Amino acid sequence: MAEFSLSRLVVSPRHLQAIALHAASTYPEECCGFLVGHASTNGRPAAAVVARVLPTRNERDESRGNRFLIAPETVLAAHREARSQGLDVIGYYHSHPDHPAVPSAFDREHAWPDLSYLIVPVAAGTPGPARSWRLANDREGFDEEVLQTAGEPPLPLPHLHEEALREC
Repeated sequence: MAEFSLSRLVVSPRHLQAIALHAASTYPEECCGFLVGHASTNGRPAAAVVARVLPTRNERDESRGNRFLIAPETVLAAHREARSQGLDVIGYYHSHPDHPAVPSAFDREHAWPDLSYLIVPVAAGTPGPARSWRLANDREGFDEEVLQTAGEPPLPLPHLHEEALREC
């Protein structure tokens, strides 16, 4: 019998709030950014722990309401910044304006195995509960990750603004 283990993404409430704020501020367009931290590996990561989120600009020219693009040079810069802090890019986040937090076919076509893909739904400008996914090694679909909240308590939302978002 094959052993099956769910992967987990561990995120602090503060990081989830920063991502939700980013998603709300870009509505009705998709937001996007990087999840930076550590992943434990044992074939497939058992747990990935987010130490920092790096918001970035959706660089797509069209269809920004249901698509996002992060330029290759931005991806390289994020990897360099993560490495300089002894961390790795362990995944990406983005929003789904007026759609559920479930990966689309477009998301699947542009995803990579072994990374976390956190999605925040935004209904009429209000962010909902995030969900996290991993692309299957055969690239045929996604498996949902356990999204575990840990770490420091959330910041009161009035204190979380653009400057705080840049600091996450």
